[in-house]
Amino acid sequence: MFSKDKTAYIFLILATLFWSGNFIVGKAASLFEIPPFTLNFYRWTFAWLILAPFTLKEIYKAKAHILNNLKYVLILGITSITLFNSIVYYSLQFTQVISGVLMISTIPVMIILFSSILKIEKTNFFQVMGVVFSMLGVIVIITQLNIEKIKELSFNKGDLSIIVAMLSWALYSALLKKKKLELSQLSLLQVIITSGLIFLLPIYIIEMHQGRHVALELPFFLTLAYVVLFPGLASFICWIKGIAIIGANRSGIFLHLMPIFSTILAIVIFKERFMIFHLIGAMLIITGIILSSKKNKHE
Repeated sequence: MFSKDKTAYIFLILATLFWSGNFIVGKAASLFEIPPFTLNFYRWTFAWLILAPFTLKEIYKAKAHILNNLKYVLILGITSITLFNSIVYYSLQFTQVISGVLMISTIPVMIILFSSILKIEKTNFFQVMGVVFSMLGVIVIITQLNIEKIKELSFNKGDLSIIVAMLSWALYSALLKKKKLELSQLSLLQVIITSGLIFLLPIYIIEMHQGRHVALELPFFLTLAYVVLFPGLASFICWIKGIAIIGANRSGIFLHLMPIFSTILAIVIFKERFMIFHLIGAMLIITGIILSSKKNKHE
């Protein structure tokens, strides 16, 4: 029989493993020419349908509260559902999984930046330095330590779009800390999915009109099944259970397993190479994360 702590660790490790797999499956989707916005639209549509029986009654009862906070809910939906997931799938058409997941690993530091800008939390000197080091790590990965890329402004558009995804999720996370809605976590997720899908629908339609149709074949169904069931729902449930047992602060450190899991999977499955610029970028990002977690003596 596992102790409470070990049970929490299993839940948290599974959550980060499933989220890491999202990058691998996203890369595979690009190889099978599955359109990114189409994949994201169906991912969240099916997640919405699965959650509906468990959440709609509560949401209906809380409709006045939700409408009073409509702007807030819409921003949460756009930043997380519409933008973040779509852009991650889009960027993986052009960049390595390793580059993408290392850049995404700066999100905890970027949350601190937005929390400071939005006056949600005060920022100390160490956190400012953490932001600086993390951004330096991102710059190293984007430029691949190639001066010519900087001179010619010739960057991989997948790497550049990952920055948008990174900032979008950081803004979403910071806003979640700013205000608490009177909803259960599952119902809040359902409301956020709903608002995100409203804005994702026209983008999905535009993608179809551009001739990017999905082939209803086995690769699409397997990809869809994974992104709906694992990073879409199972990760969320495992994460919530882990936090419930050991708390948010102790759970947060497990997010740093994602770059490790994703890098190993990318090397094994796609034969990607871990380059020297990845190592230097990762070291700068890790330094930034460590600095951002430090507190001033008087705090």
